[in-house]
Amino acid sequence: MENKTIKELNELYLTNELTSDMVELIKNDSRQGVQNIVKKYEKKLINERAIEMEFEKLKEFDCQYKNNKIQLVAGIDEAGRGPLAGPVVAAAVILPDDFKLLGLTDSKQISEKNRDKFYDYIVKNAISHHAEIIDVATIDQVNIYQATILAMKGAYKNLKIKPDYLLVDAVQLNVQDIAYDPIIKGDAKSLSIAAASIIAKVTRDRIMKKYDEMYPEYKFKKHMGYGTKDHLLALNTYGITSIHRKSFSPIKELIKMN
Repeated sequence: MENKTIKELNELYLTNELTSDMVELIKNDSRQGVQNIVKKYEKKLINERAIEMEFEKLKEFDCQYKNNKIQLVAGIDEAGRGPLAGPVVAAAVILPDDFKLLGLTDSKQISEKNRDKFYDYIVKNAISHHAEIIDVATIDQVNIYQATILAMKGAYKNLKIKPDYLLVDAVQLNVQDIAYDPIIKGDAKSLSIAAASIIAKVTRDRIMKKYDEMYPEYKFKKHMGYGTKDHLLALNTYGITSIHRKSFSPIKELIKMN
C-alpha cells in the first residue's frame, strides 16, 4: 500500500474499494494527503454505523409490538394535509422481519432521488402495501382531517394481506375492527411508518407532477401544491383550478371575491 500514490488511494476510497485492512496499513504514512484519506474513511465509517444503529432502533420499535398474537404490523402515514391543491394520500405498509433499508426515515428528511429509490425497494420487498387517494372534492366536503382519516382507513383496509396491528402516525382512527397505536412523530420512530411515509409522499408527488403538466403556470412540480410565493402569485394571476381546495384559505376568499 505504501507504493500507491495519493491519487490511487483516493480512487480506492471514492469507489468504496478501500478496506479497513488497507487503512490500517496506511495509517502511519506521513503524507498529508494519505492522512486526509484516512480521516475521510474513518468519518464515513462512523456515519455508516450511526445510520445502521438508527435503522435498528426503528426496527426494534416495531418489534416491541409483536408477540404470539401479533405477527403482522402495518405502518400508516399520510402526505398532503397542508397543501392548497391536490389530493391527500395515505399509505399502509407491512414489512417482513428481514427487511433492511439503511437510511429509511421520515420521507421529509430524504432527498427526492433517494425517496424514489426507497419507494421502489419498499414496493418490491414489502409483504403488502397500499396507497389510498382522497380527492379534492371529498376534502372540501368532509374537511381535511376527516379526509385524512378516510385515506388512512382505506390504506389498511385495502391491503391484500390483513395486518394484526396498526402503527399510525399521530392520528386517532377511532376504528373497532383492528387494534392500533397513534404515535406522535411516528415516521421518525417506527420503521413501518417511515416506509409508509415514503409510499404516501412519492405517490402524491407523482400525482402533482401530472397536474403540473396540465397546469404548467402553477409550477405544481416545484411546490407540490403548498402555499409558496410562486403558487400564491399564480393564484392571483390565473385564478383557481379544479384541483384547488375550495375550503382552504386563501382559495375560499378568492371565490368570494369573484
